[in-house]
Amino acid sequence: MQFLRSGGGGAGGGFGGAAWEVLRRHFSRKRSVDVRRINPKVPKEEAVAISGRLLQILSDHGPLSVGNTWNHAKDAGISGLNSKTHMKILLKWMTGRRVVKLSCVHVGNAKKFLYSPYTESSEAIQDAISSSASAEGNKASAQGGRGKATRGQPKKKAVALH
Repeated sequence: MQFLRSGGGGAGGGFGGAAWEVLRRHFSRKRSVDVRRINPKVPKEEAVAISGRLLQILSDHGPLSVGNTWNHAKDAGISGLNSKTHMKILLKWMTGRRVVKLSCVHVGNAKKFLYSPYTESSEAIQDAISSSASAEGNKASAQGGRGKATRGQPKKKAVALH
């Protein structure tokens, strides 16, 4: 009679397999773009002037999607703005310089990404939200890991930091 092995060897089971999976997932991830190093494709003085006009549009008309921002920019006739793609590059450049912020709003099953002017109070609100979320996570782990996890939602896995 032959016995089947369960776990132990290879990448399939045991602790070695789980560690391998974490490493594989970590190194196969695409790194995010460093928005601080984005080239605005125009001289810096011109980029600052265009970003000032885009910031004015965003502050006047509230949080806007890329399409709506482009429509308002066309109506405003911003000189130096070549295309919608160029505007998107400038918006990323502005995000890296903390002039505007990008937020995500869930609408049903879809997501909407909206640009709005960056304010210090918005960062304080985001910090408060993230700290309260981490406090809830700590409370849930103190209760034996039975926090707000509901049936049908996978548990969040810990990611190894380097």
